[in-house]
Amino acid sequence: MQNQITNILQHMAHSHEQMARILDAERHVAVRMAQIVHDLPDAEPDFGGTSGIIESAGQVNKNIISYLNAFADLQEAIAEQVGKVIKELIGQEEE
Repeated sequence: MQNQITNILQHMAHSHEQMARILDAERHVAVRMAQIVHDLPDAEPDFGGTSGIIESAGQVNKNIISYLNAFADLQEAIAEQVGKVIKELIGQEEE
């Protein structure tokens, strides 16, 4: 039983590592987009009028929200899997 739990933990660690790599890549995209937005000129930018500015800001917000949602999903997955491992450990102690 201990070997099974060890194997499960190893697989969980590997999947968490892969999810963290994906989130890190998304973070780099969000950071780069923030740098681009920061570098835009403040005086009379030509974004196609107010609707263009609103659309561009919406895209930035959408990417930030996507990153935060992915991070929340990662936290939820980690919590769920750790909960299962703890239940297994408690069950093993009772036996």
